[in-house]
Amino acid sequence: MSDDVIARLRQHGQEHVLRWWDELSAEDRLILSEQLQSVDLEELSLLYLRREEKGSLPEIERIAALPRPSQSAAEDQKHCELGERAFRAGQVAFLIVAGGLGSRLGFEHPKGMFPVGPVSRKTLFQIHAEKVLALSCRYDVQIPLLVMTSPATDAETQRYFDENDYFGLQPEDVFFFCQGTMPALDLATGKLLMESKGRLFLGPNGHGGTLTGLADSGSLDILDEAGIQTIFYFQVDNPLADLADIAFLGRHVAERCEVSSKVITKESPTDKLGNFVLVDGRCSMIEYSDLPEQLARKTDSEGRLLFWAGNPAIHLFDVQFLRSVTEEADGIPWHIARKKVPHLDEHGNRIEPAEENALKFERFIFDVLPRVVRWSVVATTRAREFEPLKNATGSESPETVRRALSNLTAEWLERAGVEVPRDAKGNAAVALEVSPLFALDAEELAAKVKGIKRIEKERYFV
Repeated sequence: MSDDVIARLRQHGQEHVLRWWDELSAEDRLILSEQLQSVDLEELSLLYLRREEKGSLPEIERIAALPRPSQSAAEDQKHCELGERAFRAGQVAFLIVAGGLGSRLGFEHPKGMFPVGPVSRKTLFQIHAEKVLALSCRYDVQIPLLVMTSPATDAETQRYFDENDYFGLQPEDVFFFCQGTMPALDLATGKLLMESKGRLFLGPNGHGGTLTGLADSGSLDILDEAGIQTIFYFQVDNPLADLADIAFLGRHVAERCEVSSKVITKESPTDKLGNFVLVDGRCSMIEYSDLPEQLARKTDSEGRLLFWAGNPAIHLFDVQFLRSVTEEADGIPWHIARKKVPHLDEHGNRIEPAEENALKFERFIFDVLPRVVRWSVVATTRAREFEPLKNATGSESPETVRRALSNLTAEWLERAGVEVPRDAKGNAAVALEVSPLFALDAEELAAKVKGIKRIEKERYFV
């Protein structure tokens, strides 16, 4: 252990982390040393002083509903042309957030490796990668794919891509970077908590850590040098995300936006989605659990929810905007949460706390929104673009995700004049799937299914 690290530990009263140093193997000593080298003890001390702070919502009178976006056919055509031009010019990269394990699914691997194809059983990673590959072929350009992992998923994710030949993408176009972590502090004392005798307890630093991780890994520099102007951000658990939406991209380009977001119309006031709102006239986000009920239930003159705009976590980010935000010391602030954190006590015994015993620190991606001067939102629907995989059964489960993919294929087929059998609830009565390499959208599928009148059984278009 370096003298510098030891001096910093003493300065901040954290020497206890070396309590078992003499018992550690050479490998464990190296791991602990590396962890301590990367920890900002001064920052943690300042955060601990803020432990009694409560997250504050803006006063209700400052909160207004997000206007429902509208767009003329002429604008839509213009935006499609600009979006296509941005793709062809090689100005777009995709960023897939894939730091989580599939533990809630009973799947102890990166969630992106979970098979969700209704017929093919392709994994989330393969479906997304093939969309990027199909777009690369459509526009005759190499499109970078950035994959944000976590310490729990990084090695297995990289191995999975390698073993599957990057699903047809060029290895040099696929960039992996790891989400940052943050130590947990004992609530009573501010001491660093130990997961084991040779490891600090480290937790993921929140989805806002995606942006700081992008900068810290050097990926922003690589994108900048490659002429990338826009990053298309989405989450691995949502296979419906429309990566080929050139109108969304084109509007972002046309209005010179720093951030653009997809929004979906909430089905009820209590939908478990973040709420896009205006605060002091600027786009902001309020979590569903924090939006005052009197606002959540408000309706407009047509009886529609006034606070209607839910967040499916699909965004476009301007690269230079991300650079400016991540270069500032507190560009993306920390949020402090009280949690139950298992740890070792001073005798090396493992403690499973019954009550909140620790402080954890996270950054939220939507904290950049109030800093945005130029932004836009584009409305989409759940059926067309949002069915995340989160639970083993019930809502947002493999069953509902596969059903949503089948239903989306059924909608595309019906728009092409193909008859699709439906069950009593209106869902596709047979499993249907279209490979991104066959068609990325309804128009492309329609051009390739001419002559098909009716679907009789399970079908995979590939």
